This record gives sequence, structure tokens and C-alpha cells, in this order.
Amino acid sequence: MQKLTNPKERIAIGLKKALASLEKIIPMVEQEKDCFSIIQQNLAIIGLLKNTNLLMLESYMDQHIGLMNKNNLSRRDLETLRTEILKIVRTAQNK
Repeated sequence: MQKLTNPKERIAIGLKKALASLEKIIPMVEQEKDCFSIIQQNLAIIGLLKNTNLLMLESYMDQHIGLMNKNNLSRRDLETLRTEILKIVRTAQNK
């Protein structure tokens, strides 16, 4: 299996997977299926969306890193800033 490197493809696939899973959950709820199964599927969707959100943020930062360099920050400073932002977002998503 080929690893996807294009962020847009990875983002689209993540969103499509989340949508497909959500479309399966709705009938489960309507048919009053086992709550544990529904909760498991719901948590899987949340995980997919969180990962996709991080991919979108990483892609955005990678595309705009040159614009962020107006203050002549070193590549190392920019990478440190990127890492710190991602750490904050990951922490916020785990709450």
C-alpha cells in the first residue's frame, strides 16, 4: 500500500472516512442498537476528525511558513513555533 504524502488527499480521505462512519451511526441510533457499539463508532469518528484537524493545521502552517518569516526568523525558530502550536492544539483536543 502506497503512503499518501499529499496533505489534501490525506485530509479528504480522513473526512470521507468520518462521514461514512457517521452515516452508519445514524441508522444505529434510529434502530436503537446497542449503545456501546454506537459509542465506539462515535469515538472513532471523533478520533478521525481530530487527526484530520491536525493535518489541516500542519498543512496550513507548511503553506504559510514563508509568510510567517516576515520578521526574518530562522528556520529553526519557525520549526519551534510550528511544534509549539501543534502541541497546544493536541493538548486542547485531548480535553
